[in-house]
Amino acid sequence: MPGITREEVAHLGRLARLELSGEELDHFAQQLDDIIGAVARVSEVAGEDVPPTSHPLPLTNVMRPDTVRPSLTPDQALSGAPAQEQQRFKVPQILGEES
Repeated sequence: MPGITREEVAHLGRLARLELSGEELDHFAQQLDDIIGAVARVSEVAGEDVPPTSHPLPLTNVMRPDTVRPSLTPDQALSGAPAQEQQRFKVPQILGEES
Protein backbone atom coordinates (compact mmCIF):
# COMPACT_ATOMS: atom_id res chain seq x y z
CA MET A 1 0.00 0.00 0.00
CA PRO A 2 1.55 3.29 -1.07
CA GLY A 3 2.11 5.99 1.54
CA ILE A 4 1.15 8.73 -0.91
CA THR A 5 -2.32 8.48 -2.40
CA ARG A 6 -3.62 9.64 -5.76
CA GLU A 7 -5.81 12.15 -3.92
CA GLU A 8 -2.78 13.67 -2.20
CA VAL A 9 -0.97 13.97 -5.52
CA ALA A 10 -4.09 15.51 -7.06
CA HIS A 11 -4.21 18.00 -4.18
CA LEU A 12 -0.55 18.91 -4.73
CA GLY A 13 -1.28 19.29 -8.44
CA ARG A 14 -4.15 21.67 -7.71
CA LEU A 15 -1.91 23.71 -5.38
CA ALA A 16 0.71 23.91 -8.13
CA ARG A 17 -2.02 24.62 -10.69
CA LEU A 18 -1.08 21.54 -12.69
CA GLU A 19 -3.63 19.49 -14.54
CA LEU A 20 -2.62 15.86 -14.04
CA SER A 21 -4.07 12.86 -15.84
CA GLY A 22 -5.00 9.65 -14.03
CA GLU A 23 -1.86 8.00 -15.36
CA GLU A 24 0.29 10.88 -14.08
CA LEU A 25 -1.36 10.70 -10.65
CA ASP A 26 -0.41 7.03 -10.35
CA HIS A 27 3.09 7.68 -11.68
CA PHE A 28 3.81 10.62 -9.37
CA ALA A 29 2.28 8.87 -6.35
CA GLN A 30 4.71 5.99 -6.86
CA GLN A 31 7.65 8.36 -7.40
CA LEU A 32 6.85 10.39 -4.27
CA ASP A 33 6.50 7.17 -2.31
CA ASP A 34 9.94 6.06 -3.54
CA ILE A 35 11.45 9.42 -2.58
CA ILE A 36 9.96 9.29 0.91
CA GLY A 37 11.28 5.74 1.28
CA ALA A 38 14.77 6.81 0.23
CA VAL A 39 14.76 9.69 2.70
CA ALA A 40 13.63 7.32 5.43
CA ARG A 41 16.52 4.98 4.60
CA VAL A 42 19.01 7.85 4.94
CA SER A 43 17.57 8.62 8.36
CA GLU A 44 18.12 4.99 9.36
CA VAL A 45 21.78 5.02 8.25
CA ALA A 46 22.72 8.38 9.74
CA GLY A 47 23.45 7.75 13.39
CA GLU A 48 24.00 10.25 16.12
CA ASP A 49 27.76 10.10 15.47
CA VAL A 50 27.25 11.54 11.96
CA PRO A 51 26.93 15.34 12.09
CA PRO A 52 24.29 16.93 9.86
CA THR A 53 25.80 18.58 6.78
CA SER A 54 24.66 20.12 3.53
CA HIS A 55 27.70 19.00 1.56
CA PRO A 56 30.00 15.99 1.98
CA LEU A 57 33.15 17.95 1.08
CA PRO A 58 34.35 21.26 2.56
CA LEU A 59 33.52 24.24 0.38
CA THR A 60 36.12 26.91 -0.36
CA ASN A 61 35.28 30.41 -1.52
CA VAL A 62 37.19 31.00 -4.76
CA MET A 63 36.40 34.71 -5.06
CA ARG A 64 39.21 37.24 -4.79
CA PRO A 65 39.16 40.02 -2.19
CA ASP A 66 37.18 43.10 -3.22
CA THR A 67 39.71 45.91 -3.62
CA VAL A 68 39.19 49.39 -5.04
CA ARG A 69 41.41 50.20 -8.00
CA PRO A 70 41.44 52.81 -10.77
CA SER A 71 38.79 52.37 -13.39
CA LEU A 72 37.18 54.19 -16.32
CA THR A 73 35.40 57.48 -15.76
CA PRO A 74 31.74 57.61 -16.83
CA ASP A 75 32.72 59.66 -19.91
CA GLN A 76 35.40 57.12 -20.90
CA ALA A 77 32.98 54.21 -20.42
CA LEU A 78 30.28 55.91 -22.50
CA SER A 79 32.65 57.14 -25.22
CA GLY A 80 31.95 54.16 -27.51
CA ALA A 81 28.24 53.83 -26.74
CA PRO A 82 25.90 54.25 -29.72
CA ALA A 83 23.45 56.17 -27.51
CA GLN A 84 23.58 57.58 -24.00
CA GLU A 85 21.30 59.51 -21.69
CA GLN A 86 22.06 61.10 -18.30
CA GLN A 87 25.50 59.42 -18.17
CA ARG A 88 24.01 55.96 -18.81
CA PHE A 89 23.86 53.58 -21.75
CA LYS A 90 20.61 54.07 -23.65
CA VAL A 91 19.12 50.87 -25.05
CA PRO A 92 15.99 50.22 -27.10
CA GLN A 93 12.84 49.57 -25.10
CA ILE A 94 11.89 45.90 -25.17
CA LEU A 95 8.95 45.77 -22.76
CA GLY A 96 5.67 47.46 -23.45
CA GLU A 97 6.30 47.72 -27.19
CA GLU A 98 3.61 46.69 -29.61
CA SER A 99 4.69 43.98 -32.03
